[in-house]
Amino acid sequence: MRTTYEEATVRLYFLDGESEGGAAETLFYGPLREAMQIAENQPEEVQAGLFLATDNDVVAWLDFIGG
Repeated sequence: MRTTYEEATVRLYFLDGESEGGAAETLFYGPLREAMQIAENQPEEVQAGLFLATDNDVVAWLDFIGG
């Protein structure tokens, strides 16, 4: 992910790869700091399908935290 900051606006979403066509469900839209807190509180199986999107980039949650 390109350089960003805690107050950058991001979309936190869950990509359900098991449904036909893969459905993306937005969990949060707002500051990165808050999105990180929400993502950290999700069960491990949900975290595996989380993504953060900025206006110019998308990164898997587990890649973002280095896990």
